[in-house]
Amino acid sequence: MATLRLVPVALLTCLLAGGRCSGPVPLVMWHGMGDSCCNPGSLGYIKKMVENKIPGIYVLSLQIGNNVVEDMENSYFMNVNKQVMLVCDKLAKDPNLQGGYNSMGFSQGGQFLRAVAQRCPSPPMFNLISIGGQHQGVFGFPRCPGEKSRICDWLRKMLDLGVYTKVVQERLVQAEYWHDPVKEEEYQKNSIFLADINQEKGINETYKKNLMALKKFVMVKFLNDSMVDPPASEWFGYYRSGQAKETIPLQETSLYTKDLLGLQQMDKAGKLVFLSVAGDHLHFSEEWFYTNIIPLLH
Repeated sequence: MATLRLVPVALLTCLLAGGRCSGPVPLVMWHGMGDSCCNPGSLGYIKKMVENKIPGIYVLSLQIGNNVVEDMENSYFMNVNKQVMLVCDKLAKDPNLQGGYNSMGFSQGGQFLRAVAQRCPSPPMFNLISIGGQHQGVFGFPRCPGEKSRICDWLRKMLDLGVYTKVVQERLVQAEYWHDPVKEEEYQKNSIFLADINQEKGINETYKKNLMALKKFVMVKFLNDSMVDPPASEWFGYYRSGQAKETIPLQETSLYTKDLLGLQQMDKAGKLVFLSVAGDHLHFSEEWFYTNIIPLLH
């Protein structure tokens, strides 16, 4: 008589879901403003670095659109909430991710992946690595990618026209995480993306629960950042409300003191990791990346 072999529940679940049951944890990456999924000088290069250091790893560098040109354009012009929804659907359908994955967002891709963590818990995100992400938003673009292009001129004109008007909020990505500390009420009322994921339009307990499920939330700040205003946003800090000169760290914000998003509990549990780089926006060496980021992906 044949013997019945019991299969561990975790393995059975993995097999039924069609996911990866062994090997390195998959990685999902999201690029920043004016970039694309597969730029050989940016994310394409990062992808190769990761694959060289972690043989066999599955890396998905997100492309929003049908090609890299659309991907770049959508980083300026596609409603962020729609982008997040498209990504959630893509991740849910990817058989390589059903057992869970780590994520790494560059610049605005950092806060976009945090929205994925808060809104779409399945498949589960383990570690969220935000490299230069602006989690409290921005209040200026001192230096815009492609400064000589018409896109940057158009971006600034739209922001000046009325950043919190419905037409600008729905058509301009950067307006959706524009945070005016002098006009907090207007920002909270009209921001269609950042104010929502930061619990400033009302408390969504599911957002808090899902974010707290992360094993690690890593935030990388660039100490000589000339693109993000203020750089404190990269560590979830921001301008003290009512003015745009003095910044305060995350731990002094109401988001933290009232623990609206679970960040205080995550901090006390050692889940928040604050890293810094002595460089300009997204400027880091291979050695720094190998030393500080690669260990988080194992």
